[in-house]
Amino acid sequence: MAGRIDITQDIQPLTTFRNNSVEFIKQLKETKRPIVLTVNGKPEAVLQDPAEYQRLLDLAALADPDEGLRQGLEDIAEGRTRPAREVFAELREEYGIRG
Repeated sequence: MAGRIDITQDIQPLTTFRNNSVEFIKQLKETKRPIVLTVNGKPEAVLQDPAEYQRLLDLAALADPDEGLRQGLEDIAEGRTRPAREVFAELREEYGIRG
């Protein structure tokens, strides 16, 4: 799990990020902490490690049934699901269950 934001390193102007993007990506991979990018001193965007972002989505799905349904429908639309009959048949065969 990522640590808390370090305001001395993790809040940066967008211009600084643009000029040093390779270093910031390296920092992101090492620390797993999000980087808040600012414009005129105000937060405008958050750069986050993909695995940490997915973890947050998973937590949101657990906390919010609507988010869980949204992710499930997205999985169906993207072809990331299998029919239950197929999965159960595979489990019966693997474990020698007669059904």
